[in-house]
Amino acid sequence: MANTNLQFKTNYAVSSKIEPFYKGGKVQISKDEKYVFCTCGSRINVLEISTGKIVHCVEHDDQEDITSFALSCDDELLVTASRALLLKQWDWRQAICTRSWKAIHTIPVASMTFDSTSTLLATGGCDATIKVWDVVKQYCTHNLKGSSGVVHLVQFHPDISRLQLFSSSLDCSIRLWDLRSSQCVCVLQSHYSAVTSLSFSRDGGTMVSSGRDKICTVWDLKSCQAKRTVPVYEAVEGVVLLPEKTDLSQIGVKSKNLHFVTAGSKGVLRVWEASTARCVYTQTFPSTCTPSSEEDEEDDNPRSLTYLFHLPSSSRLATVTAEHNILFYQLPSLTTQQQFVGYNDEVLDVKFLGKDDSHVVVATNSCQLKVFQLLTNSCQILYGHTDTVLTLDVFKKGSLFASCAKDRSVRVWQMDSDSGLVRCVAQGSSHTNAVGSISCSRMKASFVVTGSQDCTVKVWDLPAELSGAEIHQLSPRTTEKAHDKDVNSVAVSPNDKLLASGSQDRTAKLWSLSGDGNLGLLGVFRGHRRGIWSVCFSPVDQVLASSSADGTTKLWSLQDFSCLKTFEGHDASVLKVIFVSRGTQLLTSGSDGLVKLWTIKTNECVKTLDAHLDKVWGLHGSRKDDKMVTGSADSNITVWVDVTEVELAEEQAKQEDQILKQQELSNLLHEKKYLKALGLAISLDQPHTVLTVIKAIRQVEDSSELLEKTLLKLRVDQKESLLRYCVVWNTNARNCLDAQAVLQVLLTHLPPEELLQYQGARTHLEGLIPYTERHMERIGRLQQASMFLNYMWQKMRVAGAPSGMEQDEEMDTTPLTQTQPLFFVDKEKVKGSSDEREDQGDDRDSGQEEESYFHVRDEEEAEEISASKKASANDSREKKRESTKTNGHHQSESEESSEEEVEDDQAVQVMKNVPVSSPPQCQALS
Repeated sequence: MANTNLQFKTNYAVSSKIEPFYKGGKVQISKDEKYVFCTCGSRINVLEISTGKIVHCVEHDDQEDITSFALSCDDELLVTASRALLLKQWDWRQAICTRSWKAIHTIPVASMTFDSTSTLLATGGCDATIKVWDVVKQYCTHNLKGSSGVVHLVQFHPDISRLQLFSSSLDCSIRLWDLRSSQCVCVLQSHYSAVTSLSFSRDGGTMVSSGRDKICTVWDLKSCQAKRTVPVYEAVEGVVLLPEKTDLSQIGVKSKNLHFVTAGSKGVLRVWEASTARCVYTQTFPSTCTPSSEEDEEDDNPRSLTYLFHLPSSSRLATVTAEHNILFYQLPSLTTQQQFVGYNDEVLDVKFLGKDDSHVVVATNSCQLKVFQLLTNSCQILYGHTDTVLTLDVFKKGSLFASCAKDRSVRVWQMDSDSGLVRCVAQGSSHTNAVGSISCSRMKASFVVTGSQDCTVKVWDLPAELSGAEIHQLSPRTTEKAHDKDVNSVAVSPNDKLLASGSQDRTAKLWSLSGDGNLGLLGVFRGHRRGIWSVCFSPVDQVLASSSADGTTKLWSLQDFSCLKTFEGHDASVLKVIFVSRGTQLLTSGSDGLVKLWTIKTNECVKTLDAHLDKVWGLHGSRKDDKMVTGSADSNITVWVDVTEVELAEEQAKQEDQILKQQELSNLLHEKKYLKALGLAISLDQPHTVLTVIKAIRQVEDSSELLEKTLLKLRVDQKESLLRYCVVWNTNARNCLDAQAVLQVLLTHLPPEELLQYQGARTHLEGLIPYTERHMERIGRLQQASMFLNYMWQKMRVAGAPSGMEQDEEMDTTPLTQTQPLFFVDKEKVKGSSDEREDQGDDRDSGQEEESYFHVRDEEEAEEISASKKASANDSREKKRESTKTNGHHQSESEESSEEEVEDDQAVQVMKNVPVSSPPQCQALS
């Protein structure tokens, strides 16, 4: 019964993406604390803090990298500076550049800031100058010179009434500028390395500066003297003064004295008391990381902090790490509230995790694991491995997963179902080289299997209970030299009794996982021409799927180890393969950046999904089989959702709608509501139906007026479609008259300027010209032929008219009724004429014989019909007509007496074939 409900998948759609938004550079948080502004090459990405999504993006047209930017204090104006020496002012919500001007700096701008009123903008350049701009009146107010080297820090005093600007350059000093006099009031010297940040007290009388010389200095701005120098023993990148009237006892603030927080190369936040220069609180590392060594505390420590912000409205602190992660801490406890990963580097593997697949765990080109919550994109970073994590696998329940890395170790992690926090519960290390593949048991969490670059496969037993704070040590149950080269992939069968391994030696092997702990080789799968990247068991059938660097995916029988099917379609290595749709379809990902959906029964590639720009290393399906996730070397993680049923429902709804509209169209034509019918047919985009409506209009009385009245009431877009249809109709002689009628209305009543504004109007008109000329030539030839026919008809005389009638006298050319015969054949005249031709034929030596057959089907009709030839000027022909008097019906042979007689006979034959109603038609055409 289950198979009856099985439906093949036909398409996936992108549900969400986790993409890089910050690759280093300046970061700023909006005043309302809802958005984070980050530089990313030539773009400024705006991240919404509540959802973790990129909601706005500002990008320079010239693709020049942005060197600095500043957001005004009222969150309205965004100004960016690029290497092209241009300053651009943006309406960032609409991503529209409202103004751009030259920066006047001779080399790029290094730092920017707004004052508290959002009217003054200060730019510090690499040319050792500072420019102050009035962004409202749009002019440069100050050009401050005197700094030495790059001005990497500019900041206004929070009290704008003082009109003071602070700056720092390569001379490690802090300069105080008075904007009233445009002079440097004083130079504050205390640091011996670059000054990284400034923070002001609430009353504006005290300032704290931080530097990479591992000290912080407290300044009295009234006397412009240093009150206290605080050694912090780390290169400080950010300093923030804590609010005075807030209970911060949880982080060591016991007195009302001045306290500040530092962030630097150690990667932790520390709280200092300014008066005593004492550290009162140090942030502790999370439990999932190992303590940092002394080497890690140097400048290359990936956990080092580069920015520190205070968010007073929400009472939070925000930090930016050297690995481009943005973390939010809640005061006063300094607990991690949110974490966003700005750049993932190369994604090596990705798996669904948690209840209802609410999270994904990602292995990137680093020693940390990242666990993303799909709803908010908030990330939890797991520390433990000491080298690049290569691959992952998840146990059946989804809360337990395993990882392996280049550090030759394997780790097992557990997610708390309530809090979502992940911690390491077990680890093992026994391989002699990097561990590149791992697979978990399928029935229950009892063991894991690893494959390594040391060509071995190991089976690790897990303890029955993984709860508790301690980390269990794992030891391998069995070790087997499985292949001659690196083991790239291992997979455990759904019943935990079989193991498959794929290697760089171009073979896949099937092993038995017996209860005694030994691995027994059952067979070898041979057929791939390059190394095998991935192997996967079918969930229902006794088959194994393998993907290889030769660009193919193969299905193998577990009974006789033969190749059942081969799937070809990728242009490069196939890196991953999984089964979907209960084992009836395959999903593959390749080095070409494509993900392909295959139907096994037909060997057909149903869909090709293109959302990545580089190798797709990670591919995993959800437990409900309705989603999949892909991770690529382009740093993008994409979650896909199965839209087969949605598209099927949409298609059915579309068909039902088409049927209803067709019925409505028929009703409108029947009711002769041509305007509505025409508009409906155009909306359906059915040119043939539109043509049917046009034909129906032209068949009624006063069709020209009705057609003109109907077409002129159409909308502009409908007229555009009609003009496009006319080009197609005009190519067919059957429909050209309808097309020309429509064109006549459009060209007559619409001005050329309006017509040329239609989309593709020039192309359409160029397509109309050659076919219209061809139709004109055809009608011209038809008119000439009809003129000749009309001439012949005018020169013919109906029998019974007076013989003395002159040749030029007009004849009665009214159409005859169907009961009235067109020609009358006189039997006697015919017979006499035939006898005379026989006599003339005897007198001639060389003559030609001609057979003339006169057949009359009805005897009564034959007696009433007689035929007479046209009057001729020749006397011999006059005599013939007088002497032909005998009656009868016979068949005779005669010779031609002259060429004129032959022509007359042919004319009679032609006129016999002319229908009765032809003369009026010819007259109408003429």
